[in-house]
Amino acid sequence: MPKEVVVIGLLALAGFLGGGVYSTWKTAKVMAVILLVLTVLAVGGAVLWLI
Repeated sequence: MPKEVVVIGLLALAGFLGGGVYSTWKTAKVMAVILLVLTVLAVGGAVLWLI
């Protein structure tokens, strides 16, 4: 699989998780923080995979 496909998939996952952070922030802050950590990991993984 080309590395660009993996990077696009990880960035799409990060966008999905970021939307989850935005939508859960007012009601469930603990879950939002967990989703935020997962978002950062997905973006970091995409950057490292690209390098």
